[in-house]
Amino acid sequence: DIRDAIEVRGTLEGLAARLAAERGPAPDDMGAMRECIDRIDTLLAKAELSPPSVTHYVTLNARFHALLAQMSGSPIVQRQIARAVTLPFASPNSVMVSNLSVAKGRDRLVIANAQHRAVLDAIGRGEGARAQALMQEHARLAHANLAEALSPRPSQRLPGAGLIRRNAAP
Repeated sequence: DIRDAIEVRGTLEGLAARLAAERGPAPDDMGAMRECIDRIDTLLAKAELSPPSVTHYVTLNARFHALLAQMSGSPIVQRQIARAVTLPFASPNSVMVSNLSVAKGRDRLVIANAQHRAVLDAIGRGEGARAQALMQEHARLAHANLAEALSPRPSQRLPGAGLIRRNAAP
C-alpha cells in the first residue's frame, strides 16, 4: 500500500505540474516557488544539517508541494493530493530525519531540490509533459526513504518500522 501510495502521489503531483505548465502559472506563484527552492538551497549548502535545519527544510518542502498543487488551478487535484499523502511515506516530507546528518541523506535532499528547480523550469516554459515526468520521478525518492526504513536494522532507523510487512498476504 505504501509503495502504491507513493506512485499515486507522484501521478497526482505530475498532473498538477502538467496542468500548471499548460494553464500558465501566475507570476506570483512562480516567484513564491523560486524563493522556496532558493531557501532550500541555502539550507543544503551546509555539509551537515542540524535538527533546526531539518525542521526548516520540512516546512519549505511542504510549502513547495502545496504551491505546486495550488498552481494546478484544480481544486479536485488539490483534494486528491491531500488524500494521497496521508499514508506513511507517501508524504513529500517522509524524509528519514535520523539519517539526514550523513552525506547520503543530505545528498538525497540536494537531488530532490534540483528536481524541484527542474520542475519549476518546465512549468515556466510551458512544458507540461516534461513537468509531469519530472514530478513523477521526484516522488520516487520516497521509495529510497522507504527502503532505508526497512533496511536490515530498521528499529535503529525508524521506531516501529519492523511492524511494516514487506509482502502483504493476499
